Amino acid sequence: MKQEKIQHITLQQVAKHAGVSRSTASLVMRGSSSISETTRDKVLTSMQELGYVYDRVAANLRSNASSTVGLIIMELANPFYSELLEGIHNELDKFGKTVILGASFDSPDIQSRLLSTMLEHRVGGIILLAVPGSPSDPINRICNLGIPIVLVGRKLPSTKCDFVGVDNVLGGQVAVDHLIHKGHQRIAFLGGSSQLSSWQERKQGYDTALRRAGLPIDPALVIECPATRQGGVDAIQKLLSSPKPPTAAFCYNDTIAIGAMMKMKDMGLIPGYDMAIVGFDDIPEATIFTPKLTTVSSSIRLMGIHTARLLYERMEKKLQDEPQSIILQPKLIIRESCSHSTDIPTDGFTYKPDSFIAN
Repeated sequence: MKQEKIQHITLQQVAKHAGVSRSTASLVMRGSSSISETTRDKVLTSMQELGYVYDRVAANLRSNASSTVGLIIMELANPFYSELLEGIHNELDKFGKTVILGASFDSPDIQSRLLSTMLEHRVGGIILLAVPGSPSDPINRICNLGIPIVLVGRKLPSTKCDFVGVDNVLGGQVAVDHLIHKGHQRIAFLGGSSQLSSWQERKQGYDTALRRAGLPIDPALVIECPATRQGGVDAIQKLLSSPKPPTAAFCYNDTIAIGAMMKMKDMGLIPGYDMAIVGFDDIPEATIFTPKLTTVSSSIRLMGIHTARLLYERMEKKLQDEPQSIILQPKLIIRESCSHSTDIPTDGFTYKPDSFIAN
């Protein structure tokens, strides 16, 4: 049987079908604001009827510019990334940028392949949430090619990239200060990987708060685990089986905290009463789970917005100076997961220790 040859529709054919010039059709493809809605609808209708597929890579090569952004996150299941993506996507959409999304799943090899694929697709910039232990040389080589990279949430040593994140040291200090303020003296630091700059900084805040209160730092109360619900389940089980369990836990993120509280409830324990729990990030689930989670807000969507704007300015050559760091200030949102020993209001109250202000 003779195979029918596939016909590739050209932009010139689309323009003729819509009754406009090729340059007008091209402006529609690029999302130009100078085209009327009527003309835009005509061109888009002709594209659909003819089955035209826009070759973005070829267009980028012709214009020596790119409207495509590569975005690499760690995983898809963590609600933190959903909030971050919404902030990034909404802001880049305003600038007419298209996002290619990839997930590294904590694998340096997968991250490396994703970076190579995005370069092959001629992206104009990259947003990267780097996996633990990422080497800096490949990142710097991409920057030296003139393709800007913005790192989010986790710093990489010796890189020449812009960075957007939250003040993790202050966030950890605020969280542990609150638990100390409520009378806790044995406080665990639960979850995450010590290879991550964010973990190291939150641990620094944890240590600082304990030292300022004259409390010992017990290595047995610092438990690393994957930043997942199952990680939280496993970590709290290990913690509660120790000879002298703590009365409170500061968790690396909300996902770990929720996993820990789920396991506590399975064991017949009441989070917030049998053990105080504080998370980090303030994901939407923090207000849905029972009890509602006390957590440090990292303003996730705002982080995404700042990241998108910074990358856009680099892509458009509006910024040509040294790499910038945008550090958001954390806020402690007090709810119910550590409310057993206080009459402080618990619904969305922001606690501000006397020694510093989180705003």
